[in-house]
Amino acid sequence: MEITERTINDVEIVFLNGRLDAYNSNLVENKLDELIDSGKIKMVADLSGVEYISSSGLRVMLSSLKKLNKLGGTLKLSSLQPYVMEVFEIAGFTQLFQIYDSEDGAIASF
Repeated sequence: MEITERTINDVEIVFLNGRLDAYNSNLVENKLDELIDSGKIKMVADLSGVEYISSSGLRVMLSSLKKLNKLGGTLKLSSLQPYVMEVFEIAGFTQLFQIYDSEDGAIASF
């Protein structure tokens, strides 16, 4: 799993590339927790590079969303691959997350 980040205005964009599964979900969780702990509360997770997500990956996304909501922030998702979007739909997570077709759209929504 490759994780890169950048800030546009006060929005933290986290780009994930690889499989978000039990083997590396802890890496993503640690990175998101580190950003939250440093005061970043407006986040966009760009999932254009994620071709597979497991229940462990879903748990990380939901956990981060809950932490950010408690702090008055949020986690928005962008650029989901069709399979990943299908997993979010089946899990009912499309009701919990704001999902955008593009990173620009997600950033503009803040």
